[in-house]
Amino acid sequence: MPEQKGKLRKKELTINMGPQHPATHGVLRLELDIDGETVVKCTPHVGYLHRGTEKLGENRTYLAALPLTDRLDYISSMANNVGYCLAVERLFGIEAPERAKFIRTMASEMARISSHLLWLGTHALDIGAMTVFLYAFKEREWILDLFEMLTGARLTVTYPRIGGVRNDVSEEFLSSLYKFTDEFPKNIEEYETLIDQNRIWLQRTKNIGIITAEEAVNWGLTGPMLRGSGVDYDLRKYCPYDAYDKVDFDVPLGKNGDTYDRYRCRMEEMRQSARIIRQCIEKLPEGPVMTPDAPKFTLPPKERILKDMEAMIQHFVLVIKGPVTAPDGEIYSAIEAPKGELGFYFISNGTGKPYRMRLRSPSFIHASVLPLLCEGALVADVIANIGTIDIVLGECDR
Repeated sequence: MPEQKGKLRKKELTINMGPQHPATHGVLRLELDIDGETVVKCTPHVGYLHRGTEKLGENRTYLAALPLTDRLDYISSMANNVGYCLAVERLFGIEAPERAKFIRTMASEMARISSHLLWLGTHALDIGAMTVFLYAFKEREWILDLFEMLTGARLTVTYPRIGGVRNDVSEEFLSSLYKFTDEFPKNIEEYETLIDQNRIWLQRTKNIGIITAEEAVNWGLTGPMLRGSGVDYDLRKYCPYDAYDKVDFDVPLGKNGDTYDRYRCRMEEMRQSARIIRQCIEKLPEGPVMTPDAPKFTLPPKERILKDMEAMIQHFVLVIKGPVTAPDGEIYSAIEAPKGELGFYFISNGTGKPYRMRLRSPSFIHASVLPLLCEGALVADVIANIGTIDIVLGECDR
């Protein structure tokens, strides 16, 4: 910096972190105003991965829109599928068979473990711990092999169906999954041996990115981001769906609301997920995996489409003139996805596809809290703060 009358003249610098930076975990751009190594202002910019999922869903039948949900949080596509199917089932008054509910619960917790393992490996790698990345991916590969055995796919599975699941589970799959639940808790202990009390890990996570319980609620945070601040809120426990009311599990909570607490919450969640899966296998009931009451989700006849188009035009005219009451068939349904509350909002006008479809994605909400986490912190802590919110831009931009 140039000298001015014997003194150094300070000047803030504006830099861009992302959207190509590997530590932003996707096409996220952070505009940082920095004073030396201190972040004065942080402005997140999203929208680089916008694919119009919501509008695409409004132009497809309910069943045809199901694969779109795989591409939201593509790290946990199974949980997205389950959330979408549950929303449509509640809209149409469909009840999935008990066996299908247990299978869905089992598969959702597999997705939670897979998502948390990817988060753990990449978060540790960002901060500077490489070994745990290799360890975590070893177990995640096992999970993906089990997904392949169950669905034929490893990442975008499209396995759940409106009214159940696509196919039943095999004894070979159940045996392999049960073995996984038996061995996986020991693997979590290995991860903790590597970093849990490592002094560098503690320096990079303790008292970094603190969010109080009040701030977490006011910002609309959910999942481990909320529970890390000590707020006991988990949809699986308090608004149970599928078979979550038939299994026993604990909800891990943090105390200080810092990066370390959120790390501990996710580690304990993986243990609880293995516990849930084990109970689902032991309690798995006999019976069908698809309800016979599920209607055919197809497009209505051409005459009905023309009639609905006229109704839509009338609706927009009313909107221009003044507020209008939402039509019958309005519903919001949410699940506890690995990253937080994933909600689907539908307005149905009686056709074979939604009149309106909107998503409540946790990554979008959590990206908005980055200024709170980063402003006043060091540039190096920005990396830890991005990792601790565990975002995927596929569902953030949607």
